Amino acid sequence: MSRTPLSLHIVRAMRAVVGREIHKFLRQPSRLGSALVRPLLWFVVFSAGFNNVFGVSIVPPYETYVEYQEYMVPGLLAMVALFNGMQSSLSMVYDREMGMMRLLLTAPLSRGWLLAFKLLGGTSLSLLQMLVFVLIAFAFGVRFDLKNLPMLVLAMLCGATLLAALGLMLSVYIKQLENFAGTMNFVIFPMFFISPALYPLWKLEESGAWWLLILAQWNPFTHVVEAMRFAMYGQINALSWAVVLFGTAVFFGLAWWGYDPQRGWIKQRGAA
Repeated sequence: MSRTPLSLHIVRAMRAVVGREIHKFLRQPSRLGSALVRPLLWFVVFSAGFNNVFGVSIVPPYETYVEYQEYMVPGLLAMVALFNGMQSSLSMVYDREMGMMRLLLTAPLSRGWLLAFKLLGGTSLSLLQMLVFVLIAFAFGVRFDLKNLPMLVLAMLCGATLLAALGLMLSVYIKQLENFAGTMNFVIFPMFFISPALYPLWKLEESGAWWLLILAQWNPFTHVVEAMRFAMYGQINALSWAVVLFGTAVFFGLAWWGYDPQRGWIKQRGAA
């Protein structure tokens, strides 16, 4: 009797985890609408209300003054990825407690592969939602050179991976679904508001809020936004790309260690 090759086991596991995430999302079209409601509200309402309040200076990557609506797009794309990353974290907690992941975590396959597939599934959903939002932004008159679209998509992919890895790491700490809302509010809103998603960082420097400026500069969400902002104009922010790539590796490594039944937090909590 021949043994099933390891590569086939890996492909089957990937199909089970990633395919399940995508099929579940496609069977629920309302999830796309609910995921885009929040950024659309900011995009339509806040851009109209604050268009004449926030002046955006001619600083890189901009070569001329831009409307506030155009400035907001990278931040709202990152918002989509952030909330989807946290949603993936909730899904992981649920699946670990009573769903499919409870069984998969006991399978004779490295947990690193399973976590990588979970990360891939969350990143795929984030990228899909972000691409839909880009189309909506085009419909509302936001324009950028289409030759920069591949670079923007790559920045979106890497940023979504970072935020999905963050959600994966946080799922280690969240023991019960009841604790999810409080933990997510503690993470989502500080990350989003202490960043250049809604206003340029020089505004903080101009107002003398140095401590907020320092926090924003150390905020990984800031660098997700800036990587996409520069990519929209065909430019590369080397620091932001370095933080995004390094942060992804760190968050995924911590999640991998945390789910290790021999050394991680899973062992300390006495979980499977």
